[in-house]
Amino acid sequence: MFMAGFDIWAVNVAAPSLVRDLRVSDASLQLIVGGYAFMYASGMVTGGRLGDLFGYRRMFMIGVVAFALASLLCGVSQSPGELVAARLVQGLTGAAMVPQVLALITATFPPAERVRALAWYGVTMGLGFVSGQILGGGLLSLNVFGLSWRAIFLVNVPVGAAALIASWKLVPHAWSKRRPRLDPVGAIGVSGSLALALVPLTLGRDEHWPVWTWVSLSLALPLLALTVLYERRLARHGGDPLLDLPLFRDRTFSAGLVANFGLTFFFGSFMFVLTLLLQSGLGQQPFHAGVETLPLAATFSVMSILGPRFAARLGARSITLGALLAAIGTFGLVYTGSRYGHHLNAWELAPATALIGVGQGIALPSLIGAVLQHVQPARAGAAAGILTTTQQFGIASGVAIIGAVFYGSLGAAPGRGTFVHAMETGMLIDAIALVVVAAVTLLLPKRASAGR
Repeated sequence: MFMAGFDIWAVNVAAPSLVRDLRVSDASLQLIVGGYAFMYASGMVTGGRLGDLFGYRRMFMIGVVAFALASLLCGVSQSPGELVAARLVQGLTGAAMVPQVLALITATFPPAERVRALAWYGVTMGLGFVSGQILGGGLLSLNVFGLSWRAIFLVNVPVGAAALIASWKLVPHAWSKRRPRLDPVGAIGVSGSLALALVPLTLGRDEHWPVWTWVSLSLALPLLALTVLYERRLARHGGDPLLDLPLFRDRTFSAGLVANFGLTFFFGSFMFVLTLLLQSGLGQQPFHAGVETLPLAATFSVMSILGPRFAARLGARSITLGALLAAIGTFGLVYTGSRYGHHLNAWELAPATALIGVGQGIALPSLIGAVLQHVQPARAGAAAGILTTTQQFGIASGVAIIGAVFYGSLGAAPGRGTFVHAMETGMLIDAIALVVVAAVTLLLPKRASAGR
């Protein structure tokens, strides 16, 4: 999970090096960043189903090997086209690997222990995101063996080897009690729906929003609706639909998915904007920009570990508290930017980013537990695939939508002051979105996160 999250953000840090060394165009860079997220998101539900079918441990180990090999291909790429292709494969292999993590937790831990296990999953996911900035910047600054940007991909090879050995020795066998059949029509429908939404959101700004982007966006929901109708019909006729629709009848699961989307939408866009502000706006080197995110990383890590205590005392209201604290921190970013303007110093953002880390650290791991705590082990793969798809779609949508707002606010001649103003605009939208997320969490039964 750490590797998959790390590779989302480390590439953002490496973008200037990619442009310099490989002469990557803007469109290719969007595909290198966004193509990974798209393949990752679109393959999640199918990856979860494969775990149900072949066993979670087996699919996890297959996914780890494939992800490490795809990372190797990224690291040895000699042209933009090769790197784009390798990144697409890497995203797809991540989709085979990551759902098995949640499925293994859900299938092997009893309900009383599951909340703590899911909290550590949330810690790992968040650390993967923030470490992409910190460790990615460090790898680039150290320039180990002269590898430059290649190091952020090649580091996955030894880490993958260690994970494979550890999983072979430590991870128990676990599989669904059902033996579901594959659903290729459902897989194409879900992936196609996500593609129709994510591709224009990723490429639309650079292409100046031509007609095809709006046509694609307008077709995404109808295709998804048709896919759901097909899945219902398949279930009525005794088939095994890819989308486990009975899961959505559970209010906890459905409301939790909406809140998960909102939190990851915010976190994805926030990290993207913060990276651009620190490096392009304030002129920080990658490593220094990474160091300046340490308050966020530290508070997120500590509060993620302490999160189960909040959940035990407050139940699902701990998620509401976390979302509101993150919203206050985001409003604090807007205030800090408006106060200092073009005189803004990166460390002046630290109080607001630290508070965001506190809020996200409380909310995100507890929310994952609230969504999956009462899922039956037989449905673990399907539920994990849907949840991780929602998270990745949230991240990709946040980067695309708030990124478009951010770039639109920069204007034709961006400077230090315009970068700060663009941050204020994007973060104001994010803060409002977090308030909406906090309201949605009130639909969660209080005991869902309490581990009772």
